[in-house]
Amino acid sequence: MIPIEELAAHVDHVLQGTDFKNLGEKRTGKVRDIYIQKDKVILVSTDRHTSFDRIIAHIPCKGAVLTGTSHFWFEQTKDIVPNHIIDMPDPNVVVVKKCQVIKVEAVVRGYLTGSTNTSVWTRYNSGERNFGGLVFPDGLKKNSKLPQPIFDPTTKEDEHDRALTLDELVAEGFATKEVLMKLKETALALFKRGQDIAAQHGLILVDTKYEFGLDENGTLTLIDEIHTPDSSRYWKLGSYDERLASGLEPEYFDKEFLRLWFKDNCDPYKDEVLPAAPKDMVAELAHRYIEIYETITGKTFTTDFSQPIAERIAANLKKYETN
Repeated sequence: MIPIEELAAHVDHVLQGTDFKNLGEKRTGKVRDIYIQKDKVILVSTDRHTSFDRIIAHIPCKGAVLTGTSHFWFEQTKDIVPNHIIDMPDPNVVVVKKCQVIKVEAVVRGYLTGSTNTSVWTRYNSGERNFGGLVFPDGLKKNSKLPQPIFDPTTKEDEHDRALTLDELVAEGFATKEVLMKLKETALALFKRGQDIAAQHGLILVDTKYEFGLDENGTLTLIDEIHTPDSSRYWKLGSYDERLASGLEPEYFDKEFLRLWFKDNCDPYKDEVLPAAPKDMVAELAHRYIEIYETITGKTFTTDFSQPIAERIAANLKKYETN
């Protein structure tokens, strides 16, 4: 594990964004810079950290952690479903097959938790009992394990995502019934694999979301990322039972502390310019990202703080330049 003091000394060693030439048409996502070529896509994970629909900080090593964690899980699940990975030429980069994206976010939930309006705990606590076609009994405690994982999909839309049933997704033309049933079956199988492997490493995979596409042959393909700290919620397994029995929140890899700091020190939705995130908090969040990477993969995370990230990536992507 990189000492937090070393991370604090290198909080400016981040990849804020890229502008590589001759790699194809560029699009910019929340975290990734995307370069589109004729038959493949190059995904560069930056260190951007977003909340309140904007960038609030840049976290050292975050892009490499997300890429490395996803790569580990793609390898662990490729027997369940094909994925889009072609190459990983750099710690921050994956080269992937171009797929037709299915505009459904395949959310799977394993525990009765959450605080947002769409979370399963909020809905359960308000009296809802039917989730993903399953009827839950009364009297379940917050953060308890669900009778079985549920498939709780939402749409992927520009304005806002909506929670819809499979029949509603079909009716609105998001995908065919056949594709959605295969997507549900695959998402639940991926989640079971994720929970099994996470438990071996002392973690609980609580909930997650998957994205899928169809390749050139119409084959369902796992795309984007899988089981990363950004797409998934993890709790620590060793203390879970005792804390649940005591009415305490599980131990988790919390990123909320930085979000709360911004809410306390500015209006992050309205202020045109935000204050800089405190360096100690940036270093702490980087430390937490690295900790979960090392816990999941069993590998030691390393990086060279003396080498400019963009220069390294440019050199590693030379073979993918189009002219």
